Amino acid sequence: MQTAIPCSVMRGGTSKGLYFLASDLPADTQARDAVLLAAMGSPDTRQIDGMGGAHPLTSKVAVLSPSQREGIDVEYLFLQVVVDKAEVSDAQNCGNILAGVGPFAIEAGLVSAGDPVTDVSIYMVNTGATAVARVETPGGRVKYDGDARIDGVPGTAAPVPIDFRDIAGSSCGALLPTGNAVDEFDGVEVTCIDNGMPVVVLNAADFGLRGDESPAELEANDVLRQRIESIRLQAGSHMNLGDVSAKTVPKMSLVSAAAAGGDINTRTFIPHRVHEAIGVLGSVSVATACVLPGSVAQKVIASRAGDGEHRFEVEHPTGFFTVEMEVAGSDAMDTLEVRRAALLRTARLLMRGEVMVPASVWERVP
Repeated sequence: MQTAIPCSVMRGGTSKGLYFLASDLPADTQARDAVLLAAMGSPDTRQIDGMGGAHPLTSKVAVLSPSQREGIDVEYLFLQVVVDKAEVSDAQNCGNILAGVGPFAIEAGLVSAGDPVTDVSIYMVNTGATAVARVETPGGRVKYDGDARIDGVPGTAAPVPIDFRDIAGSSCGALLPTGNAVDEFDGVEVTCIDNGMPVVVLNAADFGLRGDESPAELEANDVLRQRIESIRLQAGSHMNLGDVSAKTVPKMSLVSAAAAGGDINTRTFIPHRVHEAIGVLGSVSVATACVLPGSVAQKVIASRAGDGEHRFEVEHPTGFFTVEMEVAGSDAMDTLEVRRAALLRTARLLMRGEVMVPASVWERVP
């Protein structure tokens, strides 16, 4: 016997996952996680007995509910289902899966569609930050086809611009959780920053890297992975994240001079696999580091950005990520203020229906 649970499969940005209404899942966290592990097919490196795609970028879940908060339409909980372990983590946001939240909320009837566009205000439960996604809805229906192109996704789709609000320090309590523009761990200078995603920025050259290595090449370098993880464990503690040995944050972003006409080049451990691109909020944190006086990122960019509006092209293994920012007080670390961070994503509804989980799992739901 099996239990059927309504859900949708959506691509959000460069990730893919299952989107649920909270009312369709167990309220008990432990029971909910057991259901999601069964739905995804974890733990198994192939996730052959579930809907997961055998990679962290395709083993993600969004849980939505209507919001009672003033000015907020929906509440979005992001859950990372670990591929090869029986673990479900709520320790971070996901800006890519966020791109699908607006369209799903409209499709599921949580938000009434306007014409020709619908702004969906979203409370990100993981960190308490908010975002507004603009969804094209001509005639009151979500439009998925369009001319917007994002690197890491073939073809084009309708644009989903996202404006982030009050995300500085959303996970660590401060934009610079250590209070410093530069810290040192294992003899390596790093910048610890949290503008929506806790990130440790490192200079690729300090590890003997060019910066343009492929994800597979970096993952095959065991010595590098051990060094990166050692720094991550130390930095996590100093970033007010506690023991991060079993957490998916902070992300570790190796930066180098732009190689393809952008502003800065990146390779990001997420944290144990290397991202085929770069996470949405991770790119925002890296772009923010670019305007931070004395940071590791600022030392490798071609030019220094001052106050005002800026457009950063963040290079990654499969292309570029464009981050628009408005900053003030960039002359000094203690006065830096990020007034706006925005970016462009796309999303597509791939399937809607029911995901099946063994009845034995559901029967354990209290």
